Amino acid sequence: MLSMLQTQTIFPTHAVANPGPLPRGAKLLELEAADGSRLHGVHIPPLSPSADRLLILGFGGNAWNAQDAAIYFHQLYPAADVVTFHYRGYRPSTGTPSAKALLADAPIVYDFAVKQVDPKHIVAVGMSIGSGIAANLAAHRTLDGLILVTPFDSLEAVATGQFPWLPIGMVFEHEIEAAEPLRESKVPVAIVAGERDTLIPPERTEGLRRQVGNLAFDRTIASAGHNDIYHRSEFHAAMRAALDAVLR
Repeated sequence: MLSMLQTQTIFPTHAVANPGPLPRGAKLLELEAADGSRLHGVHIPPLSPSADRLLILGFGGNAWNAQDAAIYFHQLYPAADVVTFHYRGYRPSTGTPSAKALLADAPIVYDFAVKQVDPKHIVAVGMSIGSGIAANLAAHRTLDGLILVTPFDSLEAVATGQFPWLPIGMVFEHEIEAAEPLRESKVPVAIVAGERDTLIPPERTEGLRRQVGNLAFDRTIASAGHNDIYHRSEFHAAMRAALDAVLR
């Protein structure tokens, strides 16, 4: 029962909203994962294309619709190509979500996106659970920068803190270790966190922060929680500053 409940809690596919309309010029994407699952995504080109192409490869939170995440990234970074994919098991992508599967899918998504865009620079942006996926991608593919929003050091540690009365360590099946891949990494990393995040508490972000090998930018948004952070103008400014910092 704990196994079933943790999968539904970590990957709430039932709670993801239907996507909104795409901007003009956006392109729907599809690829095949290693096990035959079909992963669906979206590419939003920059408003003003240039020879110095920047790819923002986005990994949203566990209740984000990837298409809406792409639009959000496009609004933050209108001069970049933006590519996001629906995690497996998140409609219209097929398959069953798990930490192991999502981590394995990320390099495949990267390769596909690079082939589509042919960028000069690549920055991965991960939000919440997506921060762990992006952090692990840095250990397997070349990135010019990494922007982690409300990140954690260990997903199991987050779960243990949320449910201290349960034997999480005995049954946890979806560990995403985000700190270890960045310990010796030379990839410039930006961290943007919320001061009042109760889902991923400050000590879990601090656990990651202490182990990042190349921390180029670090900002905590005052009074921001885990979900309301995205609507704040201070967050938007921090995200733009984070991109400048990792590409500097």
